[in-house]
Formats: sequence, structure tokens, C-alpha cells
Amino acid sequence: MNVNGWIIYNGHLSGNKFLDFAEWFHEAAQKQGIETNLYKNNDLLTYLDDRRLSLIGGNSLPDFVIFTDKDIYLARQLELLGIRVFNPANAIAISDDKIATYQVLAQHHLPIPKTIAAPKIFPGSATVELENIRSIIDQLGFPMIIKEAFGSFGEQVYLVHTEKEMMDKVREIQERPFVFQEFIAASSGKDMRLQVVGDHVVAAMTRYASNDFRANVTAGGTMEAYQPSAIERKIAVAATKAIGADFAGVDLLFGPDHTPIICEINSNAHIRNMYDCTHINAADFIIRYISETLTNEGRS
Repeated sequence: MNVNGWIIYNGHLSGNKFLDFAEWFHEAAQKQGIETNLYKNNDLLTYLDDRRLSLIGGNSLPDFVIFTDKDIYLARQLELLGIRVFNPANAIAISDDKIATYQVLAQHHLPIPKTIAAPKIFPGSATVELENIRSIIDQLGFPMIIKEAFGSFGEQVYLVHTEKEMMDKVREIQERPFVFQEFIAASSGKDMRLQVVGDHVVAAMTRYASNDFRANVTAGGTMEAYQPSAIERKIAVAATKAIGADFAGVDLLFGPDHTPIICEINSNAHIRNMYDCTHINAADFIIRYISETLTNEGRS
């Protein structure tokens, strides 16, 4: 296939995790005869004036971009320049914002925990006014999850057991968007990650934590390869399509009687852990999907 692509990752984050993620795609593309170049997001500046928009940096514009970052403005600039971006900017933006994610999933009647978005509190507010605190408790009960809208690796998710703990946490994070959410006790310390590519789940694993209600591997959880049920696959694919993503890592909770409940959708789910667990390289499937999509869209 005679196309070339860019793989964009964040240049300001410490450690090699994000470069490693980009390199997986680069190597997968090489295996399939597709030329790609890696760029940091800060290597590419969005330029705007009253006559044009363009990019400062980079070589001639590519046929497609694999966007492994959350720099939404850069992703949109690339789309405005006519470049096919995987995943689309809007899908990344929805995935990055958990409140927006739950709104879209609810709109599509997909299973999520009972969720209440906290009213916006502007920075500098002296007090937190939550006159309807009792109605939140009545709806969700304790224990209760408080989850910030923006966060990764489970680090902005909190479990509270009393009204005092709840209000203390609200005062701590009040200037950031967050939700109150039903605690799914049946899934405490365990969940599943399904890697979706197009219409298919290409790999899956369960994650377990012995000393935490969160099962994130980054937080110390362990992994096992998993064969998801037909309904789990259907929900994961439907969730990915609901936010407009081409591929995603969908985290499902084990609800009562093992009924699957969507926890999060990760438009840029890192795939090394999935490979280490299942020996399935999701990047190979993603590159093949991109190639087929470009052909179907007449971009080859």
C-alpha cells in the first residue's frame, strides 16, 4: 500500500512508556510495508491566521496519522488539513473526559454504573454548596466512588465510605470536574480490558488487585488472558463505536451475576501489557485496520 503516516506521541511526558507505545505502531507498520515517521506533539506547531491554517514542523503532510496523544487541538488541526487521524480528535476528547464518556454511553443505552455529575465549582470558591447531598447519597449509597473527569491509570478514582469522607474529598478536588458514582461491589479489585479494533475484539485480559478496589496493572494489579463472552464483546464494540473511535481499550466491570458494566473507554490504550499477558500484538490488527480503512475511503 503506497501511503505514509505519522505517529504522534507526547514529548513532554517523562519516561519511555509513551515513546514505547508509538514504536509498537511503527514496527507493526514496517512489517506491513507501510512507511511511518514518529513525531513528538511539540515538534508540530499549529499555525493560524486570517488566510490559512497550517503546521510548523514536520515534512510533507502524511496520508494518515496515528495519534497516541491527547493534544486535541493538534489532532483537530490535522483533520482540518484533510488528514485522516486514528483515532479522530472528537473520539479522543470524549474518551479523555469521563463525564462526556458516560453521557454518550447513556445516550446509547449502554450499561454504566449509576453516575451523577458534580455541579461545576469555579476556582477560588470559598465554600462548597451541595444542598442536594442527601439526594446523591440516596441515589448511590455508600461505599461510593468519586472519580475525576480527567485522569489515567486509576490515580484520580477514590472510594469513600461516609458522608464526611465524601465531603472531605469534594473539598479537596472541588475545582476539577468529577462525578459521584455507584460502587460495583461485585467487581471490587477486578475488571477486564477488551481491545477493540473496528468491529472486533482482538484480545482481552482480566486484571486483579489483592489490596485495592482498583484493578489497574499500573497500581499493582495482576493480569490473566481472558476469553470474553459474546455479550461482553458486543458491549465493548458498541462502546467504541458510540464515542466514534476506530479502536480502543474498553474496561468492563463484573456486575451482579457477571453482567458486564462499562467502566471506561481508553482511546489510546497502551498495548504492551496486553501483549505480555496474551501474546497478541494489537498494533498488528490496528495497522491492518488502518490500511483497509484508507483503501475503502479511497486514500491509498
